[in-house]
Amino acid sequence: MKILFVSPKVGAWATHGVHFAPNQLYAQWAAYIREKGYSDLEVLDCTVLGIPLDQLADKVKEKNPDVVLLGDMIHCSVGFGIIWHFNQAAAKIKQALPKVKVIFGGLWYSATPIETLEDNPAVDHVVMSEEEGFYDLIKALDEQTATKDIPGVASRVDGKPVLGPHRKLSTDLDSLPLPAYDLFPMDKYIGHTHWKPFVEMITSRGCPSACTFCYEWDQYDPRSPNDFLTWRAKSPERVIEELDLLHKMGVKVVVIQDDNFNVDPKRVETFCKLKKERNNPIKWVSLGRAVDWVNCEKILPLMKETGLFMGVFGIEVTTPEELKKIAKGITVDQIKKTIDILRANDVAVVADIMIGFDYDTEQIVKQRHEFADTVDPDILWVGYVTPAPNSPMWRIGLKKGWFNPRKIDFLSWDFLHPVIPTDHLTIEDLGRLGAWSMREFFSKPGRIQRIMTSNFDPLAKLCFQDVMRGVQKWEDGAVRGEKHI
Repeated sequence: MKILFVSPKVGAWATHGVHFAPNQLYAQWAAYIREKGYSDLEVLDCTVLGIPLDQLADKVKEKNPDVVLLGDMIHCSVGFGIIWHFNQAAAKIKQALPKVKVIFGGLWYSATPIETLEDNPAVDHVVMSEEEGFYDLIKALDEQTATKDIPGVASRVDGKPVLGPHRKLSTDLDSLPLPAYDLFPMDKYIGHTHWKPFVEMITSRGCPSACTFCYEWDQYDPRSPNDFLTWRAKSPERVIEELDLLHKMGVKVVVIQDDNFNVDPKRVETFCKLKKERNNPIKWVSLGRAVDWVNCEKILPLMKETGLFMGVFGIEVTTPEELKKIAKGITVDQIKKTIDILRANDVAVVADIMIGFDYDTEQIVKQRHEFADTVDPDILWVGYVTPAPNSPMWRIGLKKGWFNPRKIDFLSWDFLHPVIPTDHLTIEDLGRLGAWSMREFFSKPGRIQRIMTSNFDPLAKLCFQDVMRGVQKWEDGAVRGEKHI
């Protein structure tokens, strides 16, 4: 049985420049089923190869697979825009190869299996779970046995969607094989135009927080959305083993895309000590909540020493009442301290504010901007609330009738376009306010000079330049609706 993992050609967020990385879902799932005995595997990355959508089906036909997988587990660089590309690719592949089995998995699809099968006649199965569910489905297809009762899998049976039982999460991520990076052209991947070769890696799953807006809610079975709240992590020994593999493959820069890599400071410390002992030179970026950055204050010098050059976290909202309302689990003081301690260690700070919560007014949005301007991160990312299936904001938006879940313009659901109004602001208002905030922040006298003359790693300064080049493009999307992914 030949299994083909297909990534359609996509762009990137306006502020990310040229940006594309190996698909982590494919790397993880391919490694797992290969360990189980399936060796005829191939990745077709159309972004790397420059294959446009209208030529994708012909390329797939040349490969002549039995099964095609489409999906992802990282929302970086295109947000939910990737769903449009996957849907279009599936339709074209099925038209060219009617007998091929098309499988969707990962973000969005895991949380909307019934809707996905109903709205995409080209799709045969949706994996709502992780590696184990995918393997059981592949095995059933290979052995031509029934798929309707596979835990964590939804199938089209006699033309109708059927959900298999809920599958419990695997808690031992160390038992998984290392990602199958050998299936990818690893020397071709680029981050922020200048970071290369580049990888976005995942070292944990789930989150101990429950932010109302978080896109990660959409990666779990809709019957058990609380699975998202189960934080599971690879050991630091396993993480460094993967990083050593990437080093051998020539990778220079890694973004650890876990929403909260630094939940456990002891885990981070052990990882850094191992990285130092092994003299692994890969430079890295980490994401985390403010509270977790603060808890890592004592080990920040070690993190910096071992290659950390940029720290990313969400400000989101800027009052104690709002932080509690969106279940962020941090405080205003922790936000301020995170910026202070990162900058004290010459680690560049990327922070975001979000606009478009149901209660937002122009005054509230401007107050967020003023707070961000005062605490002064090095790069500010203004994002729009974009409801993810299973999330509390999804339910709020549905109740208020702000969107039709079956008629979504996914190319606009990339977190950089306002897609829902608030109780007080129109979509147009939100676009205008977001553009104003971006312009005001980056035009403040002295801010650019401070960053470019700082002791930050050159990679951070190059990223800053990339962001600056994309501000106008960002505004064209937010205000005028132009698409860029």
